[in-house]
Amino acid sequence: MKTLVIGGTGTVGSHIVRLLLEKKVQVRVLTTSLEKATELPDGAEAFVGNLEDPASLDGLFTGVSTVFMLNGTSQTEVTQGLNAVKAAREAGVQKFVYQSIHNVCTSPEIPHFKAKILIEEAVMKSGMRYVFICPNNFYQNDFWFAEVISNYRLYPQPIGGIGLSRVDVRDVAEAAVNALTSDLFNGLSVPVVGPQSLTGKETARIYTQELGVGVHYAGDDLEAWSEEAKKTLPDWVVEDWKLMYSFFQQNGLAASAEDLKATELALGRRPRSFEEFVRDYRARFVQVPALA
Repeated sequence: MKTLVIGGTGTVGSHIVRLLLEKKVQVRVLTTSLEKATELPDGAEAFVGNLEDPASLDGLFTGVSTVFMLNGTSQTEVTQGLNAVKAAREAGVQKFVYQSIHNVCTSPEIPHFKAKILIEEAVMKSGMRYVFICPNNFYQNDFWFAEVISNYRLYPQPIGGIGLSRVDVRDVAEAAVNALTSDLFNGLSVPVVGPQSLTGKETARIYTQELGVGVHYAGDDLEAWSEEAKKTLPDWVVEDWKLMYSFFQQNGLAASAEDLKATELALGRRPRSFEEFVRDYRARFVQVPALA
């Protein structure tokens, strides 16, 4: 039987596909285009379809016993997720591993948090065995800001001064694979968090330490952030993320000691620190070509 990865060409999913193949798992990946299908590693089977179009999913779940799903933030995220859960259930899929968000229920007013809550509810009602992988904010999100960090010595993500237990995508993928290939976590929401609580200023301090150049936090002004973000992102994304960053600034998203223990159990080790992430990807944050 095969494992289907929905979102297998993305930041987390590409790591999951690679790790599953290393474990000799038969992997099928849903992709929306033939172009993306050609980017999959050897051994992965591509299936071209779209979660917004149930008719395009005919055959997607044939021969599949286990599913991992991370459907990206979009205006149709709930529809896509519910279509996938329904099709998986009807096809007789035995286990569904869904990537949600750490402590997602603490802020249901954030649209992409609410979407995940609704999809979680559908998975729980489906009758399939399930695991929810619930990561904190990704270290790798900082790749979006590499040019700003390198060229302007600023850390622009307005995460505030309370702190997030940010986490490495590689650890998220490893936890997901362990959930897919083991029954230890069935029926659980598994927090996947980093070992430290990071504020905006602390993040900038670590970049300064590891890159050897002075990096400063750009601050908490969400109006300034949103005006800049609207130059490259749709308005609905900016408004969604603005609510998220406001929540972070007011409440943080820090892990409890129990959350960290659960992460260590899911990984079989301590999660990577932010310092390790910056060292591993140092080249991404130095010598970035100047902005046009």
